[in-house]
Amino acid sequence: MIFKYRLKKLYVRAVREKKPPEYIAKGWAIGMCIGCAIPFGVQLYISIPLSFYFKASKIGATLGTLITNPFTIIFLYPAQCWLGARALGRDIEYGAIASQMKQMLAAQDWASLSSLSGALVTSFFVGGFIFAAVMTPLTYYGMLTLVRRYRDERARVRRERVMAFIKKRLTPRSLRK
Repeated sequence: MIFKYRLKKLYVRAVREKKPPEYIAKGWAIGMCIGCAIPFGVQLYISIPLSFYFKASKIGATLGTLITNPFTIIFLYPAQCWLGARALGRDIEYGAIASQMKQMLAAQDWASLSSLSGALVTSFFVGGFIFAAVMTPLTYYGMLTLVRRYRDERARVRRERVMAFIKKRLTPRSLRK
């Protein structure tokens, strides 16, 4: 129930921004790209300046990075490493990746980060760029569609209200029900 409410609130915040739909979609696409390709923790340092440079939504660039959060990185980062390893022709087991990532996330220090093998780090970034290459255009066109639909629906409702008001005011009182 709470998740559904927060998701709706996020949707409304995204589509109500007072900018063109392309501007909003571009910001979300930047956030998604950085969220997929760059490790958790430094994403905002990259996505916000990029949104200024590309003249895109800062809200979208910020919220788009939330694809990786403390709840999703447990699943996304091992999948990203596995995909990157497959793309590089390496054979790394998903379970081994998941256990190394869990150890690193549990310790959260430089020693555990440096203990990761170079092959795993390379696989992480390659997999991240593959995810970004897939998710960025999907996010752009998905957000563009959502914003346009929302605005079209709002315009339709507004037109109907205006027409009902005009009809009510222009109809003689004797003909009203």
